[in-house]
Amino acid sequence: MGWQLPSLNPLKAFEAAGRHGSLTRAAKELHVTQGAVSRQVRLLETELGVRLFERRHRLIVLTPEGEQYLADISAAFATIDQATARLQSRRRRAVLKIQAYTTFAMRWLIPRLPEFNEAHPEIEVQLSASTRDVNFDRDDLDAAIRSGNGQWPGLHVLHLCQCVLIPVTSPSLATGPPKLHTPADLARTTLLHSLARPHDWATWLAGTDCGDVDPERGLRFESSSLAYEAAMQGLGVAIGQPELVRSDLRSGRLVAPIDREVELPEGYYFVWPGGRPESPKIQVFRDWLEQTAHPAAPEG
Repeated sequence: MGWQLPSLNPLKAFEAAGRHGSLTRAAKELHVTQGAVSRQVRLLETELGVRLFERRHRLIVLTPEGEQYLADISAAFATIDQATARLQSRRRRAVLKIQAYTTFAMRWLIPRLPEFNEAHPEIEVQLSASTRDVNFDRDDLDAAIRSGNGQWPGLHVLHLCQCVLIPVTSPSLATGPPKLHTPADLARTTLLHSLARPHDWATWLAGTDCGDVDPERGLRFESSSLAYEAAMQGLGVAIGQPELVRSDLRSGRLVAPIDREVELPEGYYFVWPGGRPESPKIQVFRDWLEQTAHPAAPEG
């Protein structure tokens, strides 16, 4: 047997009018005219076959039947309101705003995010890219990824990975001619630079004691991601970071023809403000990042 329910709009109009004791205030709450509320109440009375209000000069007064009906349906409306609030609270996702460098976001963080989203659907990660230093007093951010030595007063930090440099290029360019085997061989090819990390080639060449290659010559790109793409297309040799090109090295899109890594005294860190209460969403994301960046060794 189906429910014996009157039309919803007249029911809402009656409930608001009865609760306020006024058609005017009910109309204001429902964002309709007073006449519209009056018509809806009359429709309900006609549908029920019961007078719910006594109409007096500019006043409405509940009849005994109307008073009882209002009490009964108010409880039902309250139940519906509470059920709706519970449902929406379960569906409402906490938003976590994070800033990261473009290349790190594209090549390290984003490939891992599907795992986080699957494990924590209650948290929505909003990721923005920028190379400027984060300022939590100025920027509408919860956390950020930044590189450096990890010593930033007023910030909590979680080390993700160390910065390591190694030349990378396309397989066809690596096999030549000319072939690339030693740092000195780079003098005969084009160096690809990232404007976001302008000193990486000079640092790597100094770290390999190679003074025969001009670290400033070559082509320049706005980001390391663009330099890596140029390397894949055979335009030259980029200075890469294994953590950021690992999938390309595994797939063979890039190769590291000169097996000389130079580790820098800096790394990538997840940072968040130290002067604020640590929110549950940051705790969850931080714990997930720590497990992702530093997975526990398998037992046995």
